[in-house]
Amino acid sequence: MAIEIERKFVLSSNAWRALSHMRERLVDGLLASAEGRKIRVRLYETRATLTVKSAREGLKRTEFEYDIPIADATELIAKHSGEKVLAKTRHYVEHMGFTWQIDEYDGVLEGVVIAEVELMSENVFVPLPPWVGREVTHDPDYRQSNMLAARLAALSEAHGGAFLRAAPSSSVGQEQ
Repeated sequence: MAIEIERKFVLSSNAWRALSHMRERLVDGLLASAEGRKIRVRLYETRATLTVKSAREGLKRTEFEYDIPIADATELIAKHSGEKVLAKTRHYVEHMGFTWQIDEYDGVLEGVVIAEVELMSENVFVPLPPWVGREVTHDPDYRQSNMLAARLAALSEAHGGAFLRAAPSSSVGQEQ
């Protein structure tokens, strides 16, 4: 069992792009969620994982992550995630001893960009880069499942109840 401690932020500019030293494509399929807990399958470019996360207590939560065959992950996403599938490019940026992960979503959440930094303890001081905006760690509107539900509801309403996989741009994940 691992403990995940992270903080999330919206971005105030695109200055981070010039600092990104690595990126990778990820596809997440939500298999189950309840009361802040979730079970997710993730496809990386060359591997796949199944992850179980507890509800958050402050900044931390327990996380169990296991490698699984790519074929199993593909089937779980295709047959058991329904419309709760998210695709994103994760960019990695170093800033003053911390590795920031910047998730740039496409598909249904196109336009959403969120920065996260993982910590060793809840009390560690994090020097914020100049391209980081408001903290949204405790804002439920910025949880993946809530962002997805809101976008799908808006799409459904805009198209008379019909679900579409392409999304209009959104201000979620960007400072106004």
